[in-house]
Amino acid sequence: MNFNFVRLGLVGLSLLVASPAMADMQDDLAEADVSKGETLFKRCVACHTIEKGDRNKVGPNLYGIVGRPVADAPGYAYSTGMKNYGGEWTVERLDAYLLQPRTEVKGTKMAFAGLKSEDDRVDLIAYLNTFSDNPLQFGAAEEENETAEDVKKAEVSGEGEETIEGDFGKLKVAAGVEETYYTCTACHSEMIVAQQGLSREGWEKMLKWMVDEQGMDEIAEPDHTIILDYLTAHYNEDRPNFPRPN
Repeated sequence: MNFNFVRLGLVGLSLLVASPAMADMQDDLAEADVSKGETLFKRCVACHTIEKGDRNKVGPNLYGIVGRPVADAPGYAYSTGMKNYGGEWTVERLDAYLLQPRTEVKGTKMAFAGLKSEDDRVDLIAYLNTFSDNPLQFGAAEEENETAEDVKKAEVSGEGEETIEGDFGKLKVAAGVEETYYTCTACHSEMIVAQQGLSREGWEKMLKWMVDEQGMDEIAEPDHTIILDYLTAHYNEDRPNFPRPN
C-alpha cells in the first residue's frame, strides 16, 4: 500500500470537511461589529498593546496579529508551547485559541480563560484585523470595511448613541465601568473594588501602590482619569454602592 498516497488523501478530505466552517467564518467576519470588538479588547489591555511599535507587556504586542506568523512579536519571550504551535495566525486558528487558549496551545502563558461566545470572538478578530499594514478583507467588507479609526471618528463626532453593554459583575453600570472592570479584573475580582470606599486621593494612592508594589502596568490616559472619575463617583468614602446581601 502507498502510505504517502493515503496521507495525501486524508489531508485532502480534511480540507474538504473544513471548508464550510472556514466559509462561515469569512461570512461572519464580513458582518462583524468592529465597535463591539473594540469594547471586548478592553479585557486584553492589561496584558497587550495593539498600536504599531508599542512595547510588549505581560503578553506580546498584537499589531498585525491576524495573518502573521505565530510567536513573531520582536523581543517577546514566548512559551515553548507557543513556539511549537507554529504556522500563522489564520482567523480560524485565532478563533480556536480565543475560545480555549490552554486547550488550543498547550503550555501557553496566557491566563485568559477564553471567549465562549462565537459572536464575541468574531467581533474581536475583526477589530484586531484593523490594526495591520495590510488588513484582510472579508466578503462584503471589500466594498466597505469599517475600521477602528472609523468607529472612533463616529464617537467623537457624536454619531450614534452611547450604550453600555456587558456583564460587569458587582460594579455599578455607569460611565467608566468598562475601563474600570477590564483593568481591575485582569488581576482580581471586581468584588474587591466594590468593597472599597476611598476618596479620589485614596484611589490615586491605591493605583500608585498597585504599580509600585504589585507590578501592575501604569494605566495610560485617558483611561487613568476615566477610572479615577468612576471610582470617585461610585466608590467614595460614603460607599454608596457597597454590595450588600440580598
